[in-house]
Amino acid sequence: MSDKNFLPIDTRALSDRSGNIYKSINIAGKRANQITQQVKDELTRKLAEFAPAYDNLEEVMENKEQIEISRFYERKPKSTQIAIEEFQADEVYWRDPNEGEL
Repeated sequence: MSDKNFLPIDTRALSDRSGNIYKSINIAGKRANQITQQVKDELTRKLAEFAPAYDNLEEVMENKEQIEISRFYERKPKSTQIAIEEFQADEVYWRDPNEGEL
């Protein structure tokens, strides 16, 4: 995956993967949702280590490790960018459930 900003996408090349631009976008969108859920679960597990056993607003302190973890996830590429790059690199398995039906 590239660390560059999101670059323009060649829609023709994207549509060639599935035969239809809308199908390609749908596939990439579903993959982006999977990536988002994985990242969310990972972040939740890491931040759970810092959760206090009690809820007392007066005793909540800033934790530098917690802030660094949050910043790390903020700097990661967006899930849509990762999904499109994976789809273009043919790293996403997909199938059309309607294919073969007439």
